[in-house]
Amino acid sequence: MALKVAIVGLPNVGKSTLFNALTQTASAQAANYPFCTIEPNTGDVAVPEPRLEVLASIVGSKEIIPSRINFVDIAGLVRGASKGEGLGNQFLANIRDCDAVAFVARCFEDSDITHVEGRIDPLSDLDIIETELMLADLESLEKRVPNLEKRARQDKDSAETLRLVKLALEQLGNGRPARAAKVAPEDYKAWHMLQLLTSLPALYVCNVDEGSADKGNAFSDKVAERAKADDAKSVVISAQIESEIALLDPAERAEFLETLGLHEPGLNRLIREAYSLLGLQSYFTVGPKEARAWTIEVGCTAPQAAGVIHNDFEKGFIRAETIGFDDFVAFKGEQGAKDAGRMRSEGKEYIVKDGDVMHFRFNV
Repeated sequence: MALKVAIVGLPNVGKSTLFNALTQTASAQAANYPFCTIEPNTGDVAVPEPRLEVLASIVGSKEIIPSRINFVDIAGLVRGASKGEGLGNQFLANIRDCDAVAFVARCFEDSDITHVEGRIDPLSDLDIIETELMLADLESLEKRVPNLEKRARQDKDSAETLRLVKLALEQLGNGRPARAAKVAPEDYKAWHMLQLLTSLPALYVCNVDEGSADKGNAFSDKVAERAKADDAKSVVISAQIESEIALLDPAERAEFLETLGLHEPGLNRLIREAYSLLGLQSYFTVGPKEARAWTIEVGCTAPQAAGVIHNDFEKGFIRAETIGFDDFVAFKGEQGAKDAGRMRSEGKEYIVKDGDVMHFRFNV
């Protein structure tokens, strides 16, 4: 399962600096003027998963294959973007095929880096971005209504779509993002098909100064309160520090983080929050050839988890030989866990747990 996150924010809040650090590339420009990013930059990065290395060391796997996460750096939005101001709608459209949105808020003061609004106010920054996305959604939905109303008289699917469109319009008309709407589980697929910018789960990224990277500051505290009120997630990151960490080798990284009072890079926290936001978890397959992490939704059944590897695994599913991560480590591998009675044979109804080590049996 691929996870795609759009990095969104006003110009000069540190979006591209964060993107460069996350992807360990310099493909996105980071400059002290608006619109330095003129193409949507995308970067694929590995999901940090220390458990994989432990499993690989036990089995002697030749290769470690983590899950991947895709970040899309969207050009800086400004007030009026939904009406074409700045670089406008061409970049709003790039958000629609993402799974979540990371709103980057500037939570640092620096007289050498200008702010497009002339002040440092992260809550106002978030309001501007959210408002522009809501206006873009309103315009998109309002254009669909007349045609849907005509077709709804004779077409059941159009009638259902119209119902969901009106639900979204009600939220947006009251100044709330579409994600605030209560959508029935059976409508999830159709709701997603509306491709609303404000229906995507939101993660607030507080870009702080280096001195605040460990505990945040007064600015990031306000954003955290806002996230709690909005039923969103928030994470504190210093994009500048992350860009420095990205240039270090693993040994130097650990020492550098320790001097800053950090236990891990901000990338790890960002991805973990993104996973939590989307209700995702990992299971593992391990062998001499490779140790691999697979991303699934929380609540996924064993056949569904098998299907992430290959459709045939799900179609011909017989059983899943399953060992919990802690048991696999404690008993030093599959045979030890099996001898200790810790290997389980799970059927079609089994709900996969985070960290399960699995081997699937299936009919071709």
